[in-house]
Amino acid sequence: MKIAIAQLNYSVGDLEGNKTKIISAVERARNEKADLVVFAEYAISGTQCFDLLQNATFLEACEETLREIARACHDISALIGLPIQDGNRIVSAAAFIQDGWIVKYIGKQRVSSRFDMGFLSVSAGAENIEIKDNVIQVAIGEDILDYAKFGGECDTVISMRSQPFYRGIIEKRHNFHREMATELGKNVLMVNHVGGQADCVYDGSSSAYTKEGELIGMLSNFEEDFCVVDFDNGSPLQFPAQNRTYNTYRAIKLGLKDYFRKNGFTKACLGMSGGIDSAVVLAMAAEVLGPENVRVLMMPSQFSSDHSVSDAVNMAEGLGVKYNIVPINAAYDVVNESMKEILGDTEFDVTEENMQSRLRMIMLMALSNKHGYIVLNTSNKSEAAVGYGTMYGDESGAIGVIGDLYKIEVYSLARFINRDKIIIPENIILKAPSAELRPGQQDSDSLPPYEVLDAILYRFIEKGQEVEEIINAGFDDHMVRRVVGLVKRSEYKRRQSPPPLRLSSRPFSTHFILPLINKFQM
Repeated sequence: MKIAIAQLNYSVGDLEGNKTKIISAVERARNEKADLVVFAEYAISGTQCFDLLQNATFLEACEETLREIARACHDISALIGLPIQDGNRIVSAAAFIQDGWIVKYIGKQRVSSRFDMGFLSVSAGAENIEIKDNVIQVAIGEDILDYAKFGGECDTVISMRSQPFYRGIIEKRHNFHREMATELGKNVLMVNHVGGQADCVYDGSSSAYTKEGELIGMLSNFEEDFCVVDFDNGSPLQFPAQNRTYNTYRAIKLGLKDYFRKNGFTKACLGMSGGIDSAVVLAMAAEVLGPENVRVLMMPSQFSSDHSVSDAVNMAEGLGVKYNIVPINAAYDVVNESMKEILGDTEFDVTEENMQSRLRMIMLMALSNKHGYIVLNTSNKSEAAVGYGTMYGDESGAIGVIGDLYKIEVYSLARFINRDKIIIPENIILKAPSAELRPGQQDSDSLPPYEVLDAILYRFIEKGQEVEEIINAGFDDHMVRRVVGLVKRSEYKRRQSPPPLRLSSRPFSTHFILPLINKFQM
C-alpha cells in the first residue's frame, strides 16, 4: 500500500485557500498511485484557532469545506484534520474519506496543550481504519505520546500533528518515532504542519518509519513538501544531521515571512543602534522581505559612540537598505526642560536613560504610522528575562524577531549569517554590548557576563531547575538568587512586550508565565 504525505502551509480561517492546497495534493497523490493521502491536524481550519473554535458558523464552514474536498477524493482515500462540533463538544478530529464519502471522524483524546485547553473537549481517541486489507491506527495530536497503548491488530500507526518548532525538536521527534516503531513492531507515519502563524512556527519534518525503525520517508524542514511512501518496498534513508543554529535561522525566516504575508504586511522598520541585536534583526528582515522593503532609523544621542553610527551605516549601505540618521539630542533636551519643574534638580539616572529609548520609539512609530511600516522589536531573551529594557521604548514593536534567543545565541546566529560573506560588520560582533544610554555604559555594568547569565537563565527557564539545583551545579549563590529575583520582578514588563517568535521549548508569553504578584521564594 502506498501512502502520500502532504506537508502544507495552511492559514487560519482561509478555508478556500486551504481547500485549494488540499485538493491539489489529493490530485497529485492520485496521479502517483497512492492509496491514501494524509494531511495534518487542523488542515482545513489552520491552527492555532483560539476562540474561532467557539464560533458555530466557523465550524459549519469547516465541515462544508470538508464535504467539498471529499467530492474530489474519488478513487483514493484521505485523512484530513479539522475541528468539528460533536454534540455539545468541540473536538480536534480527522475525517476519514473513501471514494468521495466521509466514512468517519476520529477525535483527539489528549487535550494537554495550553492552546487547546479551554477550547477543545476530550474525544474517544485513536481508532482503526482499513484500506485494501491494511489496518491503520490513526492518532490526532498529542494522542501519539501514549503510544504504549497502541498497536493491536493494526499494520501501521499514523500520527496527524500540529506540533510547533523549538530548538532540538526535530531530532527529538525522530528518535521518538523510531523507538515507537521498533517497540510496537508497527510502521509509523507522522505528518506535521509547516509554516508560520503569528508568533508560532511549524517546522514540518514529516516522516515515515518501518516496523524495524528504519527511516523511509523524510520531508523537508520549514518548507512545503510531498512524498509517497511504500512500507513494503521503501529504501532506508539516513536521518539528516541537524544544525541547531541553521534551524533557528530557517525558523526565523519562515516565521517572519509568514507573519508579514498572512497579515498582509509588506514593509518593516527598526531602530539600528550599531549593536548585535538590531544588526541580526536587520539582516534577517532584509533577506526575508527584501532590502527595498526595510527602513532603518539611526537615532544617536550625546552618549552614542561614533563607531556605533558608522557600523550601522556600513551595514545598511552594504545591504542596500534605506536609512536615516535622526539625532535625538534636541528632543531629549526639550523633554528634560519640559519636565524640569516636575522632576526637580535631580541626579542623572534611569529616568533619563529611559527617556532616550522612548524618544526613539516615538520616531519609529511616527515612521510606521505615516508610511505603513511594521516596527520590528530587537530585544533578546536574556534582556527580557531580567528586565534589562525600557517599556514603551526598546521593548516595543509588533513582533519580537529574536525575543526567544539568549544573547549568546544571537551571537551564534550573527556568525552564521556571516558564513559566506560579511553582512554584519565584524566590529559589531566583536565589541562589548552596550545600550549607550550614559557615558561609557556597558551591559556588564548591570548584568553578569552573558555566558554566565544565559547559563543560569537556561537552567531556570528551559530546564525548570530550582535555585538550589542551579547553585549546586557550581554557580555563585548570590548571583543565582539575584538573577532569579530579576526574572520574577520583570514579569510585568514581559506582559507588555511584543510576542516573540517561538524558537524554544519555553518562550515568554506562552510557555513561561509567572504570576504578576508572587511572594514565593523560588
